[in-house]
Formats: sequence, C-alpha cells, structure tokens
Amino acid sequence: MIDKEFKPVTIRTDARIAEISWFDDLCGGDTQFLSVLDNERRSNFKHCADITLLAEQLGYSNILLPTSYTVGQDVMTFAAGIAPQTSKINLLIAIRCGEIHPPMLARALASLDHMLQGRLTINIINSDLPGYREDADYRYRRCAETIEILKQAWMQDRILHKGKLYEFDMPADPAKPYQQNGGPLLYFGGTSDGARDVCARYCDMFLMWPETEEMLYQSMQDVSLRAATYGRKVDFGLRVHVIVRETEVEARTYAKKLMSKFDPIKGMEIKSRAQDSWSLGVKRQNMVREMADEEGYAEPNLWTDIGKARSGAGGCLVGNPQQILQKLNRYMDMGIRSFILSGYPLLDEAKYFAELVLPHLPNVSMPKVQNRIPDKEPVTPLTTAPLH
Repeated sequence: MIDKEFKPVTIRTDARIAEISWFDDLCGGDTQFLSVLDNERRSNFKHCADITLLAEQLGYSNILLPTSYTVGQDVMTFAAGIAPQTSKINLLIAIRCGEIHPPMLARALASLDHMLQGRLTINIINSDLPGYREDADYRYRRCAETIEILKQAWMQDRILHKGKLYEFDMPADPAKPYQQNGGPLLYFGGTSDGARDVCARYCDMFLMWPETEEMLYQSMQDVSLRAATYGRKVDFGLRVHVIVRETEVEARTYAKKLMSKFDPIKGMEIKSRAQDSWSLGVKRQNMVREMADEEGYAEPNLWTDIGKARSGAGGCLVGNPQQILQKLNRYMDMGIRSFILSGYPLLDEAKYFAELVLPHLPNVSMPKVQNRIPDKEPVTPLTTAPLH
C-alpha cells in the first residue's frame, strides 16, 4: 500500500473529472499473447473500426488513433473513414510534425473537425520522420513552429509566421475548424526538456507513460512550473494498460497468461520496430521495469512486464475493480485528468473495464479553457536554449 499523499499540482481543469479514453490498433500489435503476432487481430480497417465503434457504444469519451510506419492504418485516412460512423466519441488523432506541409495540415485537420462536428482532439508527435534519425533540436524547432502555424490558421485572419524553418504570409480562411474557440485541444507527450517546454508553451494536455507515482508527480510539478513561466496551465494525462477482473487473483492470473508464450527475441523484435524505441521515454519505462519485483510489479497494482514486448507505454494496472478505482483516484488527486487505456486483446479488455470500473468514474470530455487562446499578433518563434 502506498501511503504518501501528493499535493495537487496547478492544472487547467480544477474540476475533479476524468476523460476515460480507449486505444485503437492502427499500428498493429493487438494480440492474445505478448510477443505473438496475432493474424486474427490484424490492423485492418474493419478491426480498427470495430474497436472505435465498441468504445463509443461502451461509453468511452475519446479514443486514441496512434501513428507509426508499421503494418496498419494511416491515421488521417482512418479518421476520415470512421468519422461518419460515429456520433458521440471524440477521436484523438496522432499527428507527427513534418509529415504534412503545415498550412495543408491545418486545413486537413479543420476538415476532420467539421466531419466530426467538433469531436476532434490532436496528439502532437515529435519523433523522427520514418526512415530518418533527426537532430533533436531541429525536431523540437519544427514541432514548435508547426503548432504556431496551426494555431494561427485556426484562430487568425492570416497565417503570418516567420521562423527558422517555415515562413508564411497567406490567408487562413481555408483552415477554419468547427471548434471556433481555439480549435481542437492539443495533447503532447515527451520526457526531454525540449518536449516539456513545447507542451508547457503551446499545448493543453501533457501525456505521460506509466511510472511510479513519485516519478509521475515529479514530472507533473516540472511541466506545471514551466507552463506558469508562459502564463499558462496544462492538464495531465496517463497512457496506461489495464487488466481488471472481479478478484485480484483473477487479474494477476490473466497477466501471467498474457506472458505464457513470451519469446524474448520476438518481444525485442516487436518492440524495436517502433520509431520511439530508442527514446528517453522508453529508457525510463525500462528503468521502471528494473525497479519491479520478481513478478514484475514496480508498486502495488503497477505491472511492468508489458514493456518487454512493446515500445511506448510499458506499464499495466492490474487488480480488482476497487484496486483499479483506488489507483485512478490517487492519480486524479495528483491532478491527472485524462486516462488513455488499453488491454490485450483490445475488444475484450474494453468490455471488462467498461463493466467493472467505468460506471464509477466521472467520465467526461475535456473542457476548453480561455488561457489556451493566444493574442492575435503573430507568435514569436521558440527562442529558448538548445532543445535536446
């Protein structure tokens, strides 16, 4: 049992709410056994559509559509295809900066926002473009300027941007979104100083991967203080896996079943295919796993063996409904307002969580707040110390 209490950090959403989101399989990897590629759960349009539509039916408020150059679905194309089939759930689409010309990206996202009638949220991705290993300072510069251009396109009469990478003076009319109060909310994740500074200056939600409560809290304090230096506040989200069953014994038994066919070589092969497999965030996930006991638990109900077979979020909440609720409530007390959940297999675990836990949470979509809206003048490009 963890006894330490954390003083809530300063956040943009004071109300004690939770955005409960699910995760879709656009990048492949949905399976019944970790490290085993499952041909019955291939990342095709139908399977991914089934996950989105089930999440909406079960009452999840948002769903993350990830992006990576792997076998699977293109995020923008999939979002456009599934949008007409949905009516309530938000789509959190992952957009890697640099892949699409910024003014055209602004227009494409605005079009999606109209298709969804404002149910669009955006996860800004700053990793290397597929096929490249890029300088970190360059990537963060590109990311910052892309966000500046998006905000101007959505909120001003003209795109007036003069940066080190992009320079535009052009009308913004073609890029006006359905959401008139600042455009879609921007989610952002990262561990380096550069990532945290970009999020603190421009974005609405700082996404974290599962770590110990102490580590999460330290990150939240840091980003909250950085945001304050820009006169802003941000919210905090957690991307984490979950296994919930009627009893803790059942949940732990299922976690062991997931690993029952684990092949370390295959696991590392699958993990290494992702573009973020070398990142600081993944290194921190590996560090948390090294802190775990012989059964893989880094702290009560936080199981880390999932990180042996996947890049990115490598921790899983495991327990009975009361234990999972207690853990989520502790996170909410710290100031976390958004939870992006997943489980193996995705369709099955979405049902377990929706039945056993979701009805007991204050599940709503994240609200808009005024401090995210910049002045009408062109934004000065990022001029902080080198980012790395």
